[in-house]
Formats: sequence, structure tokens, C-alpha cells
Amino acid sequence: MSTLTLDSILNPEPLQISRNITATDETSSSITFNDFQISESLKARLFAAGFITPTPVQAGAIPPALEGDDILATASTGTGKTLSFLIPMIERLEEISVPSTRGKKTPVLSLILLPTRELAMQVLESFHKICPTLKTDAVLVCGGLSENTQIEQIGRGPRLIVATPGRLEDFLRRKAINLKDVDMLVLDEVDRMLDMGFLPAIKRIVAALPKDRQTMCYSATLDANIREIVKDYVQNPVRVEIGITSHPVDSVELRVYTVMQDQKLSQLDKMLNEEEGTYLVFSRTKHGADRIGRKLEKLGHEVEIIHGDRSQSQRTAALKSFATGRSRVLVATDVAARGIDISNIAHVVNYDLPNGSDDFVHRIGRTGRAGKKGIASTFITPLEKGDARKLERELKIKFAWNEADKNLAKEERNKPIDFSKPVGGIDALMQMETRSWKNADGSVNENAPNANAAPQRSRGGFGGSRSGSGGRPSGGRSSSSGSRPHGGNAGRPAGRRSSGGSNRGR
Repeated sequence: MSTLTLDSILNPEPLQISRNITATDETSSSITFNDFQISESLKARLFAAGFITPTPVQAGAIPPALEGDDILATASTGTGKTLSFLIPMIERLEEISVPSTRGKKTPVLSLILLPTRELAMQVLESFHKICPTLKTDAVLVCGGLSENTQIEQIGRGPRLIVATPGRLEDFLRRKAINLKDVDMLVLDEVDRMLDMGFLPAIKRIVAALPKDRQTMCYSATLDANIREIVKDYVQNPVRVEIGITSHPVDSVELRVYTVMQDQKLSQLDKMLNEEEGTYLVFSRTKHGADRIGRKLEKLGHEVEIIHGDRSQSQRTAALKSFATGRSRVLVATDVAARGIDISNIAHVVNYDLPNGSDDFVHRIGRTGRAGKKGIASTFITPLEKGDARKLERELKIKFAWNEADKNLAKEERNKPIDFSKPVGGIDALMQMETRSWKNADGSVNENAPNANAAPQRSRGGFGGSRSGSGGRPSGGRSSSSGSRPHGGNAGRPAGRRSSGGSNRGR
């Protein structure tokens, strides 16, 4: 047992990397999934599902993961991270025969932790796509869905749990789940989970796992803070890096439109009428998303809306409608910026500037995926030009700058009260009183007395208190995660490591 000293506190042991892999399109294009050391059955199912050539992150991470190495990977969104950990996990599960338990349920052998329920649902869907006959072998554990149903499914003995940290920690505390036999742990979007405050929950969950396990960590960025945290979960990992992680992909055309706030809707309508393809539109606030969606519908567009105040069934239905093409436009807050894997999105529109460069990268990462081209358009007011220039400098990018048509129609604002009309006197005064408490778009003026304004949180993003589409300060954006953070190894399957140095006695 190591002794805690002042020197060890001031100079913590750095993260030890066994080797570095920088995967590129050139290296991945020269191989297929048939070249991996996986079963013929799994190869056939991957081929049937349309997976032929691995992406760079898959080509870099899958071989060492199959050998039993821990993985620490960074890659931009939309690079195929899910398959890079599902394939080694499925291969491991298929190597382990499931004995006849006769009344005893099989232990949980694999655990995947993700920040949002939408991302967790998509990972589970990908698992079922590759393993269509193993519907009961994997269970979703996350907030926003029935606890009783999830506990009942856990009781049937699934070997894979796909979870968000908050709900899983709650089940652990209530002893509704046992993780003492977990053989493989995946932490996906580590940076996002830390941003959402899940670190305490993750620590308590990992403490319930065996130390002798394989761990795969994925993060869009890997700064010193994240490295310091993940070093407690991985041992001598293989570092897999795919180019510059906090940078928009080259397949996305970056546009900026300088437009007045009350002409943004007309600019978006113009784009929808002139350019083909689906549109993912980002609003800074939930109220703004609702307002944009309603007005686009009045203009004749098929629209879905997704944000944190929508129920899980509403969010799932909206994503399905958009993904299947029934709706051409999806208006969303940043709840949809990370992890939503919908293919063939032609346009991403930043109706409001995001709060920071990382949010910008993740938003526009929804288009230009899997080698396809995409367009990302950002609306800025004349006062926000400096914020857009700051984005260019921080991300080392170059926007194509456009000036919106000055003759675009303006959104209708409150009209003056006409006292010459029959409605007057006390009615007119009441109308003035009511309107004085509202913004131009009909939302409650949060600066008015007794307006029940929620406390706003400063994010220190671009422009500070810049007004968004909903007429609120930018700091008012709330987290829309799928779950909330809550504040002996007998019977383990053999053969979990291959020979060749990867079988570590931990």
C-alpha cells in the first residue's frame, strides 16, 4: 500500500500511456472489418448491417481492445465511436458461454456509461442491430423511463447494462443491481459527463466494479483535468487519437449570416425554400425553440421540437419523425448537440450563437458525418460580429461571411394600442399592463416585477448577457440531460484477457 506524502499530493503521478495510435483515413481505408480478429458470425452480422470499412477511430481502437488493453480515445463526434467499443464488447460476450443457471440470473459482465438517455438509447439500438437475437441480453438504465420496468428487466439477468450515471447510482444505492462481475467498462463522452456534474456518481459506480477489468474511455477533448481523472480508471492505456479533436470537420462548409434579430426567422425561411435537405436548428433557450418551431409551422414547414421540458416519449417521437424524413426541420436546444446520431443531416443552423467553442463544434458535428458533406450556418446580429471572429481565432477556422437581405420580412412585434377603437378605458389599461410584462415575442419579461424569473447561471460564454431568441440572457440555458447526478469477485468468467502481455494482474 502506497504512503500518501506531501510530495505525492503536490506532484501526482502522471497518466502512463503504453503506446500511442494516431489513426487516419488512409490507414482505415486499407482494411475491412473482416481483417479484425473477431468471429465469423460477428463478421457476417456486421456485413449484413452494412458495416464494411472501419472509420479511423474503429481501426485504431478495436485491435488493442480485442487484445484486452485499456483504451483512452479522443475523436470528433460522428466518427464511429460506438462500434469501436461495441465490437470488442460483443466479441468478449460471445466468447463467454452462458451456463444454465436454473433459477439464478446471469451476472452483469459489461457496463456502458453515457451522459444522456438519447445517446444511451442509440447505443442500445446499435447493439440490437448487430445482435438481433439478444434482445434481453442488454438493458437500458436511465432517467425519464419507468423504474419498475428497468428493475424488472435487470432481474432477468442481462449481461450488458447501458446507463446514465444518475439512475444507475440510484439503483446501486438501493441494491437493485449488482456490478461485482463487470468485466468491461466503457465511459463515453467523459468530458460531457464531467460538465454535467456526474463525477461523484461515476466515482461511486466505479468503486463498485472489480479492479481487474478492461476500461475504455472516450472524450472529445483530453485536457489536463480529464487526464487526471481518467488515470484512476485506466491502467497503461493505448492512446488513440484522431487528428484535432476540438475542431470542425473539413466536410462541413461554415457560413455566417449577419442578420437583425427580428429577421432571423425570415432568413431561415428563405434558406428552407431555396436549399434542399434536412435542417437541425439550434436555439439557446427552450422557449426560443418552441417559438421558432411554431412560427416555422405557420410558414408551412414540417417541424419537430426537442428540449429538456419535453417528455421522453415526445423527444423520442420527435427524433424518429426527423430521422425518418417525416419532418424536415428539428428545432432543438443543446440537449441534441451531443450524442444524437442521425445520418444525412444536410444543414445545421445556429439560430443563436452557442455559449462556447466546444458547444459550437458539437452542434455542427451533427452534419458532415461519415464522409458526407454538410453546411453549418450561424446567425449573428451586427453586435455579435466580435463573438464570431473569436470563434474563428479559437478554432482556427474561416467562415464564409454573408450579409442577409435588408428587405427580409420582420417578425411582428406588439402594435400600439389604438384608443380610438371600441376597446378602451379599463380594458386598454389592462392590455397595456399585461403587455408591459411580456417581451415582443409574447414571453414573460423576466425583468418585470413578480414575473417569476428563474435564477440565471452565467456560463462566461460569448457575449456574456447577450439576448437569445427567447429574449433571455444566454446564461439561462438549463441542462437537459437524460438523468440527474445524485449527490469479492467470485465467479468471474475466465479467459477475459488474451496472452501477449495484456493480461494484467490488477
